[in-house]
Amino acid sequence: MSTAAPPTSSLPVLTAKDFSSDQEIRWCPRCGDYSILAQVKKVLPTLGIPREKFVFVSGIGCSSRFPYYMNTYGFHSIHGRAPAVASGVKLARPDLQVWVITGDGDALSIGGNHLYHAIRRNLDVKIILFNNQIYGLTKGQYSPTSPLGQKTKSTPLGSVDYPVSSICFALGCEATFVARSVDVDIKHLTMVLDRAAHHKGTAFVEVYQDCNVFNHDAFLYASDKDMKPDNLIYLEHGKPLLFGKDRKKGIRLSGTQPEVVELGKGIQEDDLIFHDEKTQDPSLAFLLSRLRHPQFPEPVGIFRAVERPTYDEAVYGQIDYAVTKQGEGDLDALFNSGDTWEVE
Repeated sequence: MSTAAPPTSSLPVLTAKDFSSDQEIRWCPRCGDYSILAQVKKVLPTLGIPREKFVFVSGIGCSSRFPYYMNTYGFHSIHGRAPAVASGVKLARPDLQVWVITGDGDALSIGGNHLYHAIRRNLDVKIILFNNQIYGLTKGQYSPTSPLGQKTKSTPLGSVDYPVSSICFALGCEATFVARSVDVDIKHLTMVLDRAAHHKGTAFVEVYQDCNVFNHDAFLYASDKDMKPDNLIYLEHGKPLLFGKDRKKGIRLSGTQPEVVELGKGIQEDDLIFHDEKTQDPSLAFLLSRLRHPQFPEPVGIFRAVERPTYDEAVYGQIDYAVTKQGEGDLDALFNSGDTWEVE
């Protein structure tokens, strides 16, 4: 099912430029945010949705400047609360396509509770989490996704916190769409964002994003053209988990544990794990989310894409049912009904 309306002849033909605001973009030179912004602007004109039907909601952080740079409606909300604001927008105006723009610190620290509830409810919004494994706006403190032992301004001897996996988090919340891409992988990122835009329900997308000032090359293994073939698995529905420059390496199960193998010498593609993004059981997707560099190549692409009734549809279904059974409400009668007290 799709939230995008089919293009009609009455709608003007939009381009990426139509979605660019007149505001100066204030990110550091060569920041990965530029690429994510560019790919979003590339996808939106293809959806056949009028520009005034988009809303971008952000929290606090470098990524959260995003709404200023989009020529759409938007909210620059408060730290970690973008999913809550977006929930209100979607429930008040279910005809709008609502995007949440957030970062690893904004979403997974102070905003973890709000993110959890938006995902578990299957609210029909698109959540893009920029993961640079650092607090960039506040100048380089470690974040919930920073690796164990990372030295930062707030952890000069190395972080002793175990990092959060945002993909594991989303799958644990039973997200109906979960995906990952890399900021500079233009073609792949565009595909993932397009899939998210067409998903009905919560679409959660993690983007590995380079902070070239405070955490440069944290994802070099996933972005360098010579390194990424051996370090990334591009997930394709119904296809085996293959990787490597010559695609001769793969992932199979040894009992319940994944292991890296090389094709040949008795090992064939049929022995490998085959990806299934459409199964309702998230077990396979969760197993894939646990493949982490450097022990394993990391999966990118669509981990899970299933259908389930959305929260906003359920709320409006209840409203319609109540009106049918009881008629239109009377606010004055409600205020004066039930127990009342007289203060003398």
